[in-house]
Amino acid sequence: MFRRVTAYVVFCVEVFLGTDGRAELRDDALAAAKKAATFYSRQVATKGGYLWRYSADLTLREGEGNVTGTTVWVQPPGTPAVGEAYVKLYDATSEPLFLDAAGAAAEALRRGQLRSGGWNDHIDFDPADRTRTPYRLDPPGAKKRTPSSLDDDKTQSAIRFLAQLDRSLEFKDEAVHEMTLFALDGLLGAQYPNGGFPQVWDEPHRPEDFPVMPAGYPRDWPRMYPGHGSYWFRYTLNDDLVPDVIHALFLAEAVYGGPRYRQAVLKAADFLLLAQLPDPQPAWAQQYDFEMHPAWARKFEPPAVTGGESQGVLRILLEVYRRTGERKYLEPVPRAVAYLKKSLLPDGRLARFYELQSNRPLYFTKDYTLTYNDSDLPTHYGFKVASKLDEIEKEYEALSAGDKQTTATKPGRVTRGMEDRARAAIEGLDDRGAWVTEDKLRYQAYVGPIIDMSVAVKNLNVLADYLAATIAGS
Repeated sequence: MFRRVTAYVVFCVEVFLGTDGRAELRDDALAAAKKAATFYSRQVATKGGYLWRYSADLTLREGEGNVTGTTVWVQPPGTPAVGEAYVKLYDATSEPLFLDAAGAAAEALRRGQLRSGGWNDHIDFDPADRTRTPYRLDPPGAKKRTPSSLDDDKTQSAIRFLAQLDRSLEFKDEAVHEMTLFALDGLLGAQYPNGGFPQVWDEPHRPEDFPVMPAGYPRDWPRMYPGHGSYWFRYTLNDDLVPDVIHALFLAEAVYGGPRYRQAVLKAADFLLLAQLPDPQPAWAQQYDFEMHPAWARKFEPPAVTGGESQGVLRILLEVYRRTGERKYLEPVPRAVAYLKKSLLPDGRLARFYELQSNRPLYFTKDYTLTYNDSDLPTHYGFKVASKLDEIEKEYEALSAGDKQTTATKPGRVTRGMEDRARAAIEGLDDRGAWVTEDKLRYQAYVGPIIDMSVAVKNLNVLADYLAATIAGS
């Protein structure tokens, strides 16, 4: 009864407002998106690419550090994240402005693609700076290798953006198409025989060098940092690396078809099954050595079970099950959730690190001494993370009961929340077409206001989602 009354009320409101109000908001949203895209692509971009933050007057610029000259950033919310928002706007509106802006971002990535197929965190355009990096478009130089990076969603975000742009261009832009497939070939070549991925790669792996085995605990491990040991080539889960790769591969399968992207997804998901540690801690580590033992990475990332990335693994296993129907990807979930719930801190959060087998939370002091005490933590890293275990458990239960639409995108009508977010994005735009926030730059002595590209990406996507929904619901 309540649902029928609610539906009737919504119907009456829509009749009262008529179509004029909705059409006006749609027109305003399109105008705002065009104004923003014009400003960002023509005033903010450098050769089509973007950084992370700018002073409001655009005189100061930074990525993950102070930036001068003609450098742009790949790592989100840099170039691929902005380009992906432009593609969504184009798909929703067919406005050439958005496609042109996306094409310029793609050209920036083309000039930054490495010979190994992927990207690193930034792209240099200054000829003197470019000599230090083996960009694919440049003549070979003295430095022959700079590994492509999967850390912090760098190469994955570029692939997702470019595949969507390639599809929107109907695969007719040869440069975009070839660049994207070359990147995907490099990514597939980076996958280890057991399905795992390194943080960086520079060439395909020889299967005979990497035997497939399940994860286990080392007999012992050093409490003092032993040095990096080239950890970036090891099996890595840090910062949701594998979930980001799987999302890129699912998109590649949807865009290009063929079996090899699905096979790579299943191989990566099978690696996550292998990487689940046995009792008493049936969850995951941030990184593993080639004997599948949790291993040191940076000086504040010890061999340990992680409360952070383990939750990302659980979410992607549920997603893989939803898309494949293979129940083996559900099997690890209840054991891991039960263990992690028992490991919650008194404040309801999870420790980023739990000591192997003892399960005591591990922390570091500001001078990077390993400790059980959380009173002197470095501030640059999250040693405690929010628990999403209730949400994960609820989704698992729904999927186990046969509901594969638990978090699927639902097409259809515009919601009130979607309208409110669109209005906020429209109203937040200044006269130039910028979203300006009262914040400071992180690496320079400048206290706001700033242009934060994470805000721009969020608002461009809000407008794209709203405009797409108005068409779907019309």
